[in-house]
Amino acid sequence: MNTDKIHLSIEQVYALSLDVLSRNGFSPEHASAIARTITAAQRDDCQSHGMYRLIGCVRTLQSGLVSPSALPVITHPTAAVVQVDAQRAYSLLAFQEGLPHLVEKTRRNGVAVLAINNCFHFSALWPEVEAIAQHGLAAVAMTPSHSWVAPAGGTRPVFGTNPLAFAWPRPGPYPYVFDFATSMVARGEIELHRRTGRPIPQGWAIDAEGRPTTDAAAGMAGAMLTFGSYKGSALSTMIELLAGPLIGDWTSMQSQAFDAGKGGAPLHGELLIALDPDILGRGMAPANAQAAEAMLDAINGQGARLPSERRFKARAKSEEEGLWVGRALHDEILSLAGTA
Repeated sequence: MNTDKIHLSIEQVYALSLDVLSRNGFSPEHASAIARTITAAQRDDCQSHGMYRLIGCVRTLQSGLVSPSALPVITHPTAAVVQVDAQRAYSLLAFQEGLPHLVEKTRRNGVAVLAINNCFHFSALWPEVEAIAQHGLAAVAMTPSHSWVAPAGGTRPVFGTNPLAFAWPRPGPYPYVFDFATSMVARGEIELHRRTGRPIPQGWAIDAEGRPTTDAAAGMAGAMLTFGSYKGSALSTMIELLAGPLIGDWTSMQSQAFDAGKGGAPLHGELLIALDPDILGRGMAPANAQAAEAMLDAINGQGARLPSERRFKARAKSEEEGLWVGRALHDEILSLAGTA
């Protein structure tokens, strides 16, 4: 018997997450939206965005930065734009409330934009783009964070981890999805290495003096690095501009300055773009979908793995067998709920 891990059902993960969030002061609306996203990440074996994130949610709330109950305010500047002011609450309820409007406008116009402003963000972006793809739409999402990442050739943090996500609707239960940070890894991956005392690979981060390091704590105190050198740096710059000044929101440097060392989640904006293949496809939707499937099959057919395949396999396994959570993390989460 594995005494280092706890076996839980997906329903138990959600119930525990909801309990922790509710006991610490989140409103029912926010607690359920956050718990669903955390549960989805744990279900898909995305450890850095799963139950571990409950610790950060509670810490950010206790810092007094995030609102536990503010309801999102939705406005419609144009026929193809939805803006949602999260009012300094977490982004997940704002996305949940804005999604139906985004879908309706995309189906009417062929393309539409959802801009979420004034939101705290901690989650992966694949839950958002997957939710959009479930409506038969293609989707792009991006967001800055805190300035933890140095530009290519630099030694001081400017960018956030700045994830970029994309989803393409496919036949069957799963869309084509990718979701990656423009840093070498997500911040949470380095934190998990620090918590477990493991070294990080070369190329993930530099220390405060700008020297390469394999020490997770030194990397977090210094600067993370972009993937692909100047290519990742350019993409990260694009995300800062499109999900920051373009939508009237903050850059990662502004978010970091606002935090002022409190260690809370980043406060900024999120940009989501949805596109309708039926409208944009020149009346050839079935043929276009067939061409897309042929291309994706050509990737799989030579043994290459499509993005998110590992995650989808983990999802199917979790749905059938449940999942395992490290005992130390489970005990820490129970203490957050006051039930340890």
